[in-house]
Amino acid sequence: MNRFIIRRILTAIPTLLFISFVISGILYLAPGDPTAGLPLSIPAEVREKIRVSLGLNDPFPVRYVKWLRQFFITEPLIALEHSTGIVIGDTENRVQIVSWTARGVPVMQLVAERMPQTLWVVGTAYLLSVLLAIPLGVVSAVKQNSLFDSLASIFSVVGYSLPTFFTGLLAILVFGIWLGWLPTIYDTTLKVTDWSSFVAQLRQMALPVLVLAFFQTAGLSRFTRSAMIDNLRQDYVRTARAKGLNEPTVVTSHVLRNSLIPVVTLIAIGIPSIFAGAIVTEQIFRVNGLGSLLILSIQSSDIPVVQTVTFIFAALVVIFSLVADIVYGFLDPRIKYD
Repeated sequence: MNRFIIRRILTAIPTLLFISFVISGILYLAPGDPTAGLPLSIPAEVREKIRVSLGLNDPFPVRYVKWLRQFFITEPLIALEHSTGIVIGDTENRVQIVSWTARGVPVMQLVAERMPQTLWVVGTAYLLSVLLAIPLGVVSAVKQNSLFDSLASIFSVVGYSLPTFFTGLLAILVFGIWLGWLPTIYDTTLKVTDWSSFVAQLRQMALPVLVLAFFQTAGLSRFTRSAMIDNLRQDYVRTARAKGLNEPTVVTSHVLRNSLIPVVTLIAIGIPSIFAGAIVTEQIFRVNGLGSLLILSIQSSDIPVVQTVTFIFAALVVIFSLVADIVYGFLDPRIKYD
């Protein structure tokens, strides 16, 4: 197992480098100029100095190497210095990746400020969807063609067919405007310090979490049901029943464990995708997270922020693909990585 993990990590490094190269190349060719939004009263020579200071006149290889060096070397070292208080290396010539539109604020500082809001909403929604989808899919498969299965199928089709921007607007209209039960705008300045603030945090998280969980639960429960039905028809299930094992033991100890192997892949790959999918939901509910940061940066041609956030999303795919492969070894004893 250890050799497999080391081999996959060594494979992931060139993969991430290739992804970063492609992202940098696409953004280099993309139209847009951060100096276009400056007042017309600024002289052309001042604009040119700003472009030079931002490195906009550098060729693509130079800009890519600078970003690569800053992202993988400068930012980790600065984060380590802040956490330990120990100064490492030359600090005078060390340059951080800074935002072009946020007055030189380091990109990783912007990411660190927005990440908690996204994790509150996206993390809670995904955890809730997994906890609901797996039992829902298991019961639907065991009680195939029953009333419960029919209702669960309707729920899955409707939930997966409706986009999150539609269900989000519908939730705002029903629960926020008509009934007035829940707030429709997420207050990012709220700090949880006591029970009342904790309740306020839960209330403002309710709508975006339910919208995201509704969409994710629908697809994941349908996939779990299909995997369970395929395994319920296998010979080993009939053998387990012939040995006298009761139905709950057969379902949980044998069928569910084998059915979770493809489901784990969907769950692992779904974690990065829900971060990207939450972009629309964050815009609807005004959640000041990574999604809104990415949209704002695209609109203002803030290439360093777009490049960094996009690369983080891509890195999550590679990381959780490795996590899924490792979990396979625990779910299926037939898989021997060594």
